[in-house]
This record gives sequence, structure tokens and C-alpha cells, in this order.
Amino acid sequence: MAEKRKKDPRLARAGVSGYNKPKRTPSHPKKLHVVVAKEGSKIKTIRLGEQGAKTAGKPKAGESERMKKKRASFKARHRRNISRGKMSAAYWADKVKW
Repeated sequence: MAEKRKKDPRLARAGVSGYNKPKRTPSHPKKLHVVVAKEGSKIKTIRLGEQGAKTAGKPKAGESERMKKKRASFKARHRRNISRGKMSAAYWADKVKW
């Protein structure tokens, strides 16, 4: 008989449906998103994004030059941390928020 695999308790604690699936946490006092990152056998819970930040978000139709510059500035400033991959908050912030 095939044994049922137990669901990782970190997924339930974070309230996400699976590994590498970010979720908004509007009721969290400080952070806006949570993700349980998995790379190989390493697993890590990452919280990211400032609650109430107005500058981050996907590009909007007719976005101003100022917002485009902010977006480019974020990516340039965090490029090294973004390139660290799935185990860094910067990677997920870039993917989810910017």
C-alpha cells in the first residue's frame, strides 16, 4: 500500500497551499505577503513587502515616468539579492510586487 504523505506543518502555519506559492496576508501587522520557499531540500518561510506601501505594484496602463523610474531603481538596488534565487525575500518581492 502506498503511504500517504503528511502535509508539511510549515505550509499550514503560513496558510499557503503549497511551496513557492506566495499569498497576501492583509491581517499581518507588518508584512504583506508570505511564501514557503523550497529549493532542493531547503525549506524556508519568507515574509515580504511593507504593509500599506503605495509605490509597489504591477505596471499600470499609462504609468507615469516617475513610477517607471521607481520600479527600475528598486530592481537595480536589489539586483544582487534578487539573483540569489527563491530563498531570498528580494526575489519574491520582485516577482510578486514589482
